[in-house]
Amino acid sequence: MTDWLIETGELAALIDNPETAGTVVLDCSWYLPEAGKHAKDDFVRGHIPHAQFIDLAEISDPASPYVNMLPEAELFASVVGRLGIGNDTDVVIYDTGYVSCRLWWMFRTFGHDRVRILNGGFRKWKAEDRPVETGEAATPAARTFHAETVAGRVATIDDVRGAVARQDTTIVDARTAARFDGLEGSGYPGVASGYMPGAINTPWALFFDASRNFEFVSTERAKAIFAEAGADLSGNVITTCGSGVTACILGFMIERLGKDDWRMYDGSWHEWGQQPNTPKLVKS
Repeated sequence: MTDWLIETGELAALIDNPETAGTVVLDCSWYLPEAGKHAKDDFVRGHIPHAQFIDLAEISDPASPYVNMLPEAELFASVVGRLGIGNDTDVVIYDTGYVSCRLWWMFRTFGHDRVRILNGGFRKWKAEDRPVETGEAATPAARTFHAETVAGRVATIDDVRGAVARQDTTIVDARTAARFDGLEGSGYPGVASGYMPGAINTPWALFFDASRNFEFVSTERAKAIFAEAGADLSGNVITTCGSGVTACILGFMIERLGKDDWRMYDGSWHEWGQQPNTPKLVKS
């Protein structure tokens, strides 16, 4: 698959067609723990008809000291299988913010390429006054999902240390400028502020167009954003952020530009910032 987006009109036609039962729609909306609320409650109040809810916390490594880390393949397979997804299932992902690209990356990292993201997400769906369903989702028939981790998609902390030392990799960081510069806290207790030497800040919000109901920007605009920041995408590329979520937005846009060999630093700043021997720079 080369076009990873699906438009609202196309999805509306899809869910109204009984012959498209092979598609599962997933709402992966999520809040940072500090928000003190859970996106599942929002889902119950309103969601795209026939959608299922998937919790980022449930598909993250429960044993890791770092947040939102990629789980074992068996855990991911178990959760998505319970949601009615098999290896022949087409998956459409949406959210109310910035998490869809993380789930897109996870599916593909576990070998499932039959996945698309709803352009504009639930915000655009509601802005167009499309139908909304309330209450809990119907329980689907469980499917068997075989997940195998695809090599070369995840960068470890040692990979990033090496890239920083060799200066042979473009590291793009999706955090806000204030977080990246160290002018405000990291957002996690006990995690230092700052950025990695050589990293380039390309804040994730730049890749959404608020004037168009939060659609992704065009590939032409994405290319310009990276170029304006001085990010050379022609060689090795690693994306990073605060906890491995918004870094996937950068990767999603990089892949839409035709480059599929980028890697995502799963531990991101939540891991890097807690290590005593990792270099951390702060702009004055």
